[in-house]
Amino acid sequence: MKGLLFGTAGVPVSSKERSTEGGIKRVRELNLDCMEVQFVRGVKMGRETAERVREVSEKDNIALSVHAPYYINLNAGERDKKEASVKRILDSAKISSLFGGKSVVFHAGFYQRGDRKKVYGKIKEELLKIRKALMDDDINITLRPETTGKDSQFGTIGELVSLSQEIPGILPCVDFSHIHARMRGRYNTYDEFTEILSRIEEIGNGALKDMHIHVSGIEYTLKGERRHLNLKQSDFNYVDLMKALKDFRAEGLVICESPNLEDDALLLKETYHGL
Repeated sequence: MKGLLFGTAGVPVSSKERSTEGGIKRVRELNLDCMEVQFVRGVKMGRETAERVREVSEKDNIALSVHAPYYINLNAGERDKKEASVKRILDSAKISSLFGGKSVVFHAGFYQRGDRKKVYGKIKEELLKIRKALMDDDINITLRPETTGKDSQFGTIGELVSLSQEIPGILPCVDFSHIHARMRGRYNTYDEFTEILSRIEEIGNGALKDMHIHVSGIEYTLKGERRHLNLKQSDFNYVDLMKALKDFRAEGLVICESPNLEDDALLLKETYHGL
């Protein structure tokens, strides 16, 4: 992969055909480069659909990734909830592998007032099990726990860098807007963005050349993330972020999660290539 590819979190708003295949075609019409398939409420795509999705994405040269269902908590106290969380990640990875997706993004869990080091250990243990299960099924896909927007959620940049260093096949999904919200307005300057990218560089193994990035406008309170906004309706400094990514020669996917999806994805792409 060379340079950064820009695309949408799910089917573009302007897509008349609301299927995944229709979304991919619309992404190509818009001159965007990638799409994150959203399994928000469950993995409901079958093998036949996945094969059609692969055909369309290969024909239109659109890179794909997957966002696993939102209700995942690898630190759940109840065994059935933890097992269901593991299954949602595995199901997402299996379907993604059928249509050529290279990454599965997910929110790893909640602290639930637990000791953060112990929570880290529990989540690491579950991720090791998931990696083994995928390897046993000969599924080669990158698992990407996401940086999160609230203090109650597992997923600081430090936690995800450590997991990536300790477990092969794990890399962060870096949601710069979540980090900005979680830090209540910090991490919104060029120097702060380069600080995050330097942390990614510490992972080694070319992590900067295989990034998965989320960007959107964002509204936040003292508790962190509140909701996504369009970029120009928020204080998020996307121009300096694009400068930092260019200066670090980062490569990978930039997925826009703004409500207007493709409009801000195009804005990011135009800003990046205009530097």
